[in-house]
Amino acid sequence: MIDRFAIALLRRPLNAMAGALRRAGAGADAISLAGFALGIAGAAAIALHSPGAGLLLILASRLCDGLDGAVARLGTPTDRGAFLDITLDFLFYASVPLAFALADPAANALAAAVLLAAFMGTGSSFLAFAVLAQRRGLTSSAYPRKGLFYLGGLSEAGETLACFTLMCLWPQHFALWAYGFAVLCGLTIIGRLWAGWRLLAD
Repeated sequence: MIDRFAIALLRRPLNAMAGALRRAGAGADAISLAGFALGIAGAAAIALHSPGAGLLLILASRLCDGLDGAVARLGTPTDRGAFLDITLDFLFYASVPLAFALADPAANALAAAVLLAAFMGTGSSFLAFAVLAQRRGLTSSAYPRKGLFYLGGLSEAGETLACFTLMCLWPQHFALWAYGFAVLCGLTIIGRLWAGWRLLAD
């Protein structure tokens, strides 16, 4: 929901950093892999009861997630890069609730499972629509720079990062954040199902 505004706000500084990285010889795929490694390291820190360090690593990871696309657009974006980016993003997103479950199974496991199930719904609805939209030649006017048709909702990347931040700052309330965000994911799933039903009708 807030991604469109965040992208517009951050485009200029991201493009400046992307230009410097490209001149230094950094490739978009390498930045995607570095961002994923940072995100998994952040999840590991959370699982080891260091949510503050985990948050810093997650923020660095998401900076890389913004930079990989910016670097790619300075050259020729590739299907391989788009595939790598979205796949690693979903794996990273799943790692954070899992990390909190590992940190305190008794308090967090059920809430983490509910949130992971919600992530399964948002991820599958997003990717299924993107595949069929590509087949029909549909394009997104809201996110024209994305490698896939980006069907938004109430729980996009910005909201997910905000939720992860709350979890890391107040880990004792993880279950509250997880259940609340699962509700937002549920509303996103419903919205995407409705959009798919309308836009993909014969």
